[in-house]
Amino acid sequence: RAPQPSDLEAMFELLADPVVNRFSPCALIATREATAALLEDWLDHWKTEGFGYWAITCREQPEAVTNNVVGFGGVMRRSVDGVSNLYLYFRFRPQAWGIGLASEMALAALTMAFDKLHEQRVLAVVTSANTPSRKTLERIGLLLKSSIADVPGQPPSLVYEITADRFAVLPKTQPAPTPFGA
Repeated sequence: RAPQPSDLEAMFELLADPVVNRFSPCALIATREATAALLEDWLDHWKTEGFGYWAITCREQPEAVTNNVVGFGGVMRRSVDGVSNLYLYFRFRPQAWGIGLASEMALAALTMAFDKLHEQRVLAVVTSANTPSRKTLERIGLLLKSSIADVPGQPPSLVYEITADRFAVLPKTQPAPTPFGA
């Protein structure tokens, strides 16, 4: 579902968690104010584009309750290495790792990007050390395209890409989850 202002606490908990963000080359979001500004950017994207990152909730209890939000992800228009593209993003609470939620969400986001928005490609940027996310991206069909020096003082991040043509010929089945710790 689209994020809501009431998701602020869940978003802050996720983005301020050092375990969740152990592969993020940027500093943790340390304040609710900074989180609120990021959430406002996401909400503005929904207002202007009609889509954006989703709040991921448990199917059993999908209402907007902080404890039910297990992560955030989807596609949003962003600049990657100076070029505007759809960017695939996901971040989940540790209790949601290793059960296939990132793959499920990402496949839904790619389906929307290619089938409804008629985009030609989607990018994802990940650190080289983030093996679980890299495996997830590869399992759903993204290919390593290049690297970018996007965070000063940090190793270059890897840019993954999937095109509409490639997505069209891939099986639309849920891949096996990336095991925890992989």
